[in-house]
Amino acid sequence: MKLGLQIPSFTWPGGAEQIPATLKRIGQAAEEAGFASLWVMDHFFQIEMIGKPDEPMLEGYSALNYLASATKRVRLGTLVTGVIYRYPGILIKTVTTLDVLSGGRAYFGVGAGWYEHEAKALGAPFPPLKERFERLEETVQIALQMWSGKVEAYNGKHYQLAQTLNVPQPLSKPHPPVMIGGAGEKRTLPLVAKYADACNLYAFENTDVLRAKLDVLRRACDAIGRPFEQIERTAIGAIDLRPGQVSAREAIDYCRRINDAGIQHLIVSLPGDYDLKPIAIMRKEIIPAVAEL
Repeated sequence: MKLGLQIPSFTWPGGAEQIPATLKRIGQAAEEAGFASLWVMDHFFQIEMIGKPDEPMLEGYSALNYLASATKRVRLGTLVTGVIYRYPGILIKTVTTLDVLSGGRAYFGVGAGWYEHEAKALGAPFPPLKERFERLEETVQIALQMWSGKVEAYNGKHYQLAQTLNVPQPLSKPHPPVMIGGAGEKRTLPLVAKYADACNLYAFENTDVLRAKLDVLRRACDAIGRPFEQIERTAIGAIDLRPGQVSAREAIDYCRRINDAGIQHLIVSLPGDYDLKPIAIMRKEIIPAVAEL
């Protein structure tokens, strides 16, 4: 089982002036610890599940390019980009740039988007859910066309591109893995089956929920004749290793339960990541044990 690290908060000691140095230390420590991937959210305001909207939040791809310059091996992505925030052709160019500058380490994490507050506050469109899913599908189609090397028009319901020119092409082969985030059984998981290289689910404490979601994905793959095993199965969760919270043994047991449910790549946030102690515990005790699962 692989482990990834998500950095969902930039509310760290020292304020904005210390954000660059702290982010660099976290990224480098995570790579040295053996994390397979590093992730940031694609949000512009902090989300309510984590903090207040006016807490520090960095633009995702700028942060990832900064992390790319500070690391050498770890893979990089957003969990996940909302399609409402950027024109798809520009978005694919942005992800391609990350892939090239990182030496072929980008994921393309993408979803329909949900945070209406930040969208309306910053003037981004926030169409109804049905339309957001239509735009999600078209965005993935555009990505695959641009990454195929075909320089031709794309004509969809919502997006029309006259020329899908994308030079340079990504270094990842055949392209950065497409990860579609979400657990919806009617729209999201069928889109994963049709287009994606990876899914991203919540690491539900009730692992029966995870198993049920993966069963839905498997049936969606079967319906179109795609091998289920072609899709990397990822989930996002949290492990609080601060004193008095979760022990290393409990964290390993948690990872084992998630893996037993069918997840291959667990992406976790670590409260208190800025002082590096949780990352050190992951390096010494948890990552080596989980690697054997």
